Amino acid sequence: MQITFTTPALLFPAITLLLLAYTNRYLALANLIRKLHHEYVRGEKNHLLLKQIKILRVRINLVRQMQALGVFSFLCCVVTMYSVYEDWTVFTRFAFALSLLTLLISLIISLVEISQSTRALEWELSDMEELEKSSFFSDLWGGKEKKEP
Repeated sequence: MQITFTTPALLFPAITLLLLAYTNRYLALANLIRKLHHEYVRGEKNHLLLKQIKILRVRINLVRQMQALGVFSFLCCVVTMYSVYEDWTVFTRFAFALSLLTLLISLIISLVEISQSTRALEWELSDMEELEKSSFFSDLWGGKEKKEP
């Protein structure tokens, strides 16, 4: 397989849009954390608020990992382009493979973060509806969250 300048350049817009989406998720989480912190300080504590705070800590760490891997993937694309320029064939393949691999891991972590987000929303819904319902993600990961009294 021959890697040219256009091969890693194809990933530039995809990675850039992905990083933009990750940044939007981060900002949404930051706003939610600020809102929940304000509720916590005012004394509006309930069992769901404490669950939300715990899961938000996990989610913010997942988003940070997603962003770091996305940036590393972008850097590997730049290194790939430079190694194509220098005609370092073996290093070019290694750098491009590393870029694809880190992008894949970033997407997998994104899927995990989405499942955490879905679980938090299910807690909210079950509290409002006073019901427990299964979801695609809870069925997929093999467990149902039990509602605490």
